[in-house]
Amino acid sequence: MEGINVGPVTGWLDANVAGVRGPYTFELVAGGRSNLTFVVTDAEGHQCVLRRPPTSHVLPTAHDMAREYRIIHALGATAVPVPPALGLCTDPAVNDYPFYVMGYVSGLVLRDADAARQLPPAARTELGEHLIDVLADLHAVDPDAVGLGDLGRKEAYIERQLIRWYGQYQKSAALQGRSVPAIDEVHALLAARVPEQGPATVVHGDYRLDNAVSVVPAPPERAHIAAVLDWELCTLGDPLADVGQLLVNWVEPGDAFVPLGHAPTLAGGFPTREEAIDRYAARSGRDVSQLDFYVAFGYWKLACIIEGVFSRYAGGAMAGDRTGFEHFPDQIAALATAALETASRL
Repeated sequence: MEGINVGPVTGWLDANVAGVRGPYTFELVAGGRSNLTFVVTDAEGHQCVLRRPPTSHVLPTAHDMAREYRIIHALGATAVPVPPALGLCTDPAVNDYPFYVMGYVSGLVLRDADAARQLPPAARTELGEHLIDVLADLHAVDPDAVGLGDLGRKEAYIERQLIRWYGQYQKSAALQGRSVPAIDEVHALLAARVPEQGPATVVHGDYRLDNAVSVVPAPPERAHIAAVLDWELCTLGDPLADVGQLLVNWVEPGDAFVPLGHAPTLAGGFPTREEAIDRYAARSGRDVSQLDFYVAFGYWKLACIIEGVFSRYAGGAMAGDRTGFEHFPDQIAALATAALETASRL
């Protein structure tokens, strides 16, 4: 199976993950365009989840499985809901790249509006509110207290992110002989207008509803977030970057631009953007007056990331969701334009 060396991985799972026993089946979860996620089912129907990097075209510093495993292991003792961390394999002889295994969390991953429309409007409101509350709870975690104080530098987060993603974009675009002038222009605008950063927190880096497992119990229990997923981009830094990224993907019914082409919030019933901002501000106590900068940064970063995904797929990377990748150049251009329009208002 692409992405899984079944024999060696079976042996490793048997020896290192309690409560499961081969033979195993491996199901690639649709929707992932970066790290690959497999649902693993053992001989008795017990399930866990395996995460590994893409099968090729892995850029330096990207897709660090040990780092991602360390983060969910540390956050497991906090109020932030994460899957249980079950095991990490760093031996490339097993599956070509490092991988880790986490517990399977039952629930819904709401990837688009059609999925969200299957839920009552009240449940959508509750999920949106809890998603915001969990983000505020994440930003309230003391990195030093949970052993993540050395996860990254605490100062100059945005400046470092601008360097990182601009460098990744340049490498990826060069592989395809491409250039997106708006990305260059936004980089210059943002670099000249970086807000002063407050105390550093744990920053998820790609926080949105479809990177979480949602649970909708029968009333009167409230719908809630059971686990936050995809910690690949997590580091220490400016928490408002997470809020800006969340707003980029918080698309409301009637919006003309849908950055990823889909958004569960398009179904309606979720808090509005303004309600989301107000709830985060009240829960966190943070000043949100400069969020336009972070929204512009969110559009720009997403354009850089998708350029990297496009480069991998155009270069022949295997496995993962390949649908529609030929449209990525148009999507990248639209994101860069949205970033430029937002940044120009700063």
